[in-house]
Amino acid sequence: MTADEPLTTDIPPLELIPLGGLGEFGMNMLVVACGETAILVDAGVMFPEPELLGVDLIIPDLRQLEKYRIAALVLTHGHEDHIGAVPHVLPYVHGPVYGTALTLALIESKIEDAPADVKKKLQVVKPRDRVTIGRFSVEFLRVTHSMPDCVAVAITTPRGIVIHTGDFKIDQTPLDGEQFDFHRLAELGAAGVLVLLSDSTNVDRKGFTGSEVEVVDAFEEVFTGASGKIVVAMFASSIYRMQIMVDLAAQFERQVAFVGRGMIDNAEIAQRLGYLRIPAGVQIQDSDVRNSPSQDVVCICTGSQGEPRAALPRIAIDDHRHVKLDADDTVVFSAREIPGNEKAIGRVMNHIARRGAGIINGGMKRVHVSGHGSEEELKLVLSLVKPQFFVPIHGEYRQLARHARIAGRVSRGTRVLLAENGDLLRFDDEGGRLAEKTPAGRILIDGTRSGEVGDEVLRDRRHLAGDGVVVAVVAINRQSGALEETPDVITRGFVLDTRTEALLKEIPPLLTATLETASVEERTDPGLIKEKIRVDLQRFFRKRSGLRPLVLPVVMEI
Repeated sequence: MTADEPLTTDIPPLELIPLGGLGEFGMNMLVVACGETAILVDAGVMFPEPELLGVDLIIPDLRQLEKYRIAALVLTHGHEDHIGAVPHVLPYVHGPVYGTALTLALIESKIEDAPADVKKKLQVVKPRDRVTIGRFSVEFLRVTHSMPDCVAVAITTPRGIVIHTGDFKIDQTPLDGEQFDFHRLAELGAAGVLVLLSDSTNVDRKGFTGSEVEVVDAFEEVFTGASGKIVVAMFASSIYRMQIMVDLAAQFERQVAFVGRGMIDNAEIAQRLGYLRIPAGVQIQDSDVRNSPSQDVVCICTGSQGEPRAALPRIAIDDHRHVKLDADDTVVFSAREIPGNEKAIGRVMNHIARRGAGIINGGMKRVHVSGHGSEEELKLVLSLVKPQFFVPIHGEYRQLARHARIAGRVSRGTRVLLAENGDLLRFDDEGGRLAEKTPAGRILIDGTRSGEVGDEVLRDRRHLAGDGVVVAVVAINRQSGALEETPDVITRGFVLDTRTEALLKEIPPLLTATLETASVEERTDPGLIKEKIRVDLQRFFRKRSGLRPLVLPVVMEI
């Protein structure tokens, strides 16, 4: 071997393959492989755009997992964009699923019907724990985020250390007192880190994000000024925010009710594990709200993004069994607007305003703080770790590109690899590089997990080829919401015989009944009434015939 020839070793190359989370928000999933050892970091979902009819979740294309024997699934925290795809991924995982106590408790509810041997895969870990997986040693490091029990992972491989931050911000005053593990991160950085993969979500925000406790002052103003019920809409996973609401309710002598299935379930899990502490006498059931004086109640509910079937949108149109809005009530949106949800959230706010209730959001008071680190926090992590290679993750391409530029300024010696989903990052004797492209698509999932397809077109083709399409045409008065004429039904690719023709004759009266049972606000809101028609017709076909045609409601306002 000459002096000019590169030194070669028998160590197999290290491969990193992001299957989701790069170029988008959500669907976070990463393969880490070296030789015969391969693990998966996170298994998340993304929520669909409104035009993806009948689609409940989007997950990464899992075909790539068939090329590896996945020895373990390692989870950073319990948000849906990191754990929502776990039930779909488990068949590909041949070993344990590692996560903190809260993360795995949230997963247990997703796999209730799974066999006992699948549930035994769940292995609880704590920060600073280490586990050995084949040729890898995985260490879990405490990070702060918008929910408890979040970790970064440091994976020691034959090629060097890989650090994956998960989602994080640097909260100097965490509500639970569990500090970001600067010390261990700095120790690993001093020892030498091959690759850092870091959250890019808030890279375009200057400064520091701020602590969860920074919402307390704004909420104290809300509690002080509210004369009726206080209804706070937030993500069901915002355990820290729940604790702040509970503490303020106790301080202002109010009682708390959790409203919405996701909120109720997560609050119960958090209480059971000790992450949510509710003093005796403070919590009431959602069914007790209507019988309690308004000035004594705080409702914590789902629906901050305007989801039609969540608690707040139903409360806003006076369609909730237990919670009604009155003119002296106050509704607080304590969550960021996810891009694409602005119209849905605006519609809900309009309905709330019709009830006469007051509305407060993040633009009016600091009632929400992000869970993701801003530019200075991202710089700090880069400075502590000083990696040989840096891969920005978690964000749309513009966030990844900005994070890449910032990394170049923070550490001149760090080489940045700007990757997208499906890029294979290879680290071997020649260094690190984007080696090749692998298949990385998306699978659309309906609520029954029976409709898994590669993309929107394939899903529609399957519906059309199987049971056809049913278009329900309804003409309503723009002002009153009254039905202007008998609903019409148009079908394509729908088999017509004696049985199905009889079914189709029942649809106009069914649609008439659907509109008659809807409130005026529902009938005059195209988004809400379309969803109601779609759900009723799908239920009708499923129960009466077992058919699952693609249902397209068309609402004409006259």
